[in-house]
Amino acid sequence: MHTTTQKAAAEFIGTLALIFVGAGSVCANKLAGGGIGLVGIALAHGLTVAVMVSAIGHISGGHINPAVTLGAWIGKKISDREALYYVAAQLAGGIIGAVLLLLVFREDTWRAVQLGSPMLAANARAFQGILAEFVLTFLLVFTVFATALDERGTFKAIAGFGIGMVVTFGVLAAGPLTGAALNPARAFGPALVASFWKAHLIYWVGPLAGGALAGWLYTRLFWRPVPASPDATR
Repeated sequence: MHTTTQKAAAEFIGTLALIFVGAGSVCANKLAGGGIGLVGIALAHGLTVAVMVSAIGHISGGHINPAVTLGAWIGKKISDREALYYVAAQLAGGIIGAVLLLLVFREDTWRAVQLGSPMLAANARAFQGILAEFVLTFLLVFTVFATALDERGTFKAIAGFGIGMVVTFGVLAAGPLTGAALNPARAFGPALVASFWKAHLIYWVGPLAGGALAGWLYTRLFWRPVPASPDATR
């Protein structure tokens, strides 16, 4: 059984990896003159999530996202104390991941893309951005419940892959519109380090609302207790 500190440390490392690779891919795309492209950025995010969820899932559950933690808390799959530790660790991991990018990329490169901070398209409204982040985060957290949290799931072994694929298609679907953060920590770390707060509230309201609804809905509509084994009563 892992301690809360160990779980929080795992969440810190997982989120740091997501920001370093995900936001880093945006900076690298700028450095490469757009050669990486949307597909490359989507894969950078999705593959990192898939690997890190698989790596730390047995320790902390592999949330690496405050929206996932909120959904798990609403679904009563995590304690109040653990939820607070998780979110603090995720935000800290996001900040340190962004700081490390300052050491990797020159200022003229990272500043051109605000250190990989998600951005709302110039011709889009805030409501459209919130809705896109809400829907895609709902799908992400719903998938987390169905594959990683539900003990009746038959696909737990590939939960990381499924969760990573949701992040991948999320970036493909909404990357040009919002940057497809689907994760407050993904937006917060680079924004804080780059001091870029334009339309930042979108990346809290949309993901947290989507994660909360997914946690509530899955728990109320689909969750069923696992029957006790007959051997357990002997």
